[in-house]
Amino acid sequence: MSENIPEPVASFVAGVNEHDERAFLDAFTEDGVVDDWGREFQGREAIKRWSDKEFIGARGVLTPRSVETTDDGVTVIGDWRSEYANGLSSFAFTVDGDRIARMTIREG
Repeated sequence: MSENIPEPVASFVAGVNEHDERAFLDAFTEDGVVDDWGREFQGREAIKRWSDKEFIGARGVLTPRSVETTDDGVTVIGDWRSEYANGLSSFAFTVDGDRIARMTIREG
């Protein structure tokens, strides 16, 4: 499935699954936003604090099930497994050049 995911989202997913914090953070623009079920974290420092507990720090793995690409971005529906939360989730990405400007996580 990952071969169908366009860049930079494909590299982001690979970095997450390898628990590579640098690749995860470097995927975002400087003022990038993570919207995790309505809780927003803007900028790399805020994203890192969130991720330390709930994403990379929770040893999360995203197994993509479907991918949709539109003019507005990329949405990956996948099975999320971590030490913090588990379940089918939707990860909607807004891309700015070769970086992610926004990642919105909702129920898949």
